[in-house]
Order: sequence, then C-alpha cells, then structure tokens
Amino acid sequence: MSVEKILFYVFAAMLIFSAVMVITRRNPVHSVLFLVLAFFNASALWMLAEAEFLAIALVLVYVGAVMVLFLFVVMMLDIDLSEMRAGL
Repeated sequence: MSVEKILFYVFAAMLIFSAVMVITRRNPVHSVLFLVLAFFNASALWMLAEAEFLAIALVLVYVGAVMVLFLFVVMMLDIDLSEMRAGL
C-alpha cells in the first residue's frame, strides 16, 4: 500500500468523523470548529488529487471567509449555556 493511499484513507476518515461531529454537537461553536476541520480535510484530499488550485480556493474562500462569518454569527447568538448543559 502506497503512502498516498494511506494518507487518502486517513484524511477521508477524518473528514467523515468531523462531518458527523458537525451534526451531532449541541454547542454551535464546536460545530463550526468541526466544520473548519472538515474543510481542511477536504482540502487535503484535493491536494492528494493534485488539484492544488481547488484546495487553496477551498481554504481561502470557505475557511478564510465563510467560516469566520459563521463563527461571528454563532458567537453573537444569545445562547443560554445552562439550558444547553441541561439538555433542553
């Protein structure tokens, strides 16, 4: 098994894990951070496919701009942590 194939499986597994964590976390800030991790893993997969422009564009556009906006909006929400911890 080649190193590229092993890296592909590692990044793909991390991408699936982070995508599942995005939809299962109760805290929106944690979900956004796992989404950033998912975008970086997708970018690594593009790099392995030798599509460097798409990988860099994904990081610049989604992680650099859209995720900063999402994180800003989530942080501006009025989130009651006591309700979140109670599971309501």
